[in-house]
Amino acid sequence: QVQLVESGGGSVQSGDSLRLSCTASSSDVSNPYDVSKYCMAWYRRAPGKDHKEVARITRDGVTSYGYSMRGRVTISRDGAENTLYLEMNRLTPEDTAMYICAAARDIEGRCHFAYWGQGTQVTVSS
Repeated sequence: QVQLVESGGGSVQSGDSLRLSCTASSSDVSNPYDVSKYCMAWYRRAPGKDHKEVARITRDGVTSYGYSMRGRVTISRDGAENTLYLEMNRLTPEDTAMYICAAARDIEGRCHFAYWGQGTQVTVSS
């Protein structure tokens, strides 16, 4: 079982930046989860709306971004810290949402997300 713990959310002003973190761990010490070996992603869920993918990074390090935040976000990972990051810039009130980390554990590298964090809330005021 993989645990994902997000942090870094908060209340900010329009135009501000935030960096979200997602630290991964495994309850099976003989089978640790390595963020650099699998596809991971950030999603967000705004009040009354479905969750949408914000960004993903594949096993091979290829990144892709959802339309809503493209050009304003950067996804990255640190294998030594076993952490996934999301750098967000020029935030607007429309970015207010719960940001959720997702992880795959597919040996073929497919982005089939089987694990989800609880999320970190981002609130942007004008």
